[in-house]
Amino acid sequence: MNRSSFIVPLSAALPLALLALGGCDQKPAAPSTPAPAAHSHDDGHDHGPNGEHVDKGQGHGGPVVALGEQSLGQFAATATRDDGAIIAGKDAAFDITITPAPTATVKVSSVRIWIGTEDAKGSVKAKAEIEDAKKPNIWHTHAEVPNPIPQGSKLWVEIEDDKGGKTVGSFELKN
Repeated sequence: MNRSSFIVPLSAALPLALLALGGCDQKPAAPSTPAPAAHSHDDGHDHGPNGEHVDKGQGHGGPVVALGEQSLGQFAATATRDDGAIIAGKDAAFDITITPAPTATVKVSSVRIWIGTEDAKGSVKAKAEIEDAKKPNIWHTHAEVPNPIPQGSKLWVEIEDDKGGKTVGSFELKN
């Protein structure tokens, strides 16, 4: 065979190949996988398919333990935690309700909590979030419990305001 006999079939096939590759704007469908069902962890909290908390109407894990209320800067803070033991190496769920004082000139920008000592040595700070837009004063998060738990550990709450000011206070864990 000579070279020209290959050129003719290739020249005819090339437009067809390009048409097949570029003629469709649809992408192949991704294989579908079913969403994971809601599940529980050994921390007693129910989670949905994407890790979000599933509220059963009593808080995340049922009954709660009131940890107290105190003034933190221009805010009043009330802390609660899910009922159950605080166990080294596990996590614990907390809700912090923050109410601005009537004379407050700032708004809450972020809330962080940790379990341990005030300097947070050996602790992991957890950033809390508002889970329910209908309850914008309630900030929720899970905090890792240090292992070992330092002597005299407390729940520490840091409120950062919209002007960059930070106020820190603590609550007894009531284990």
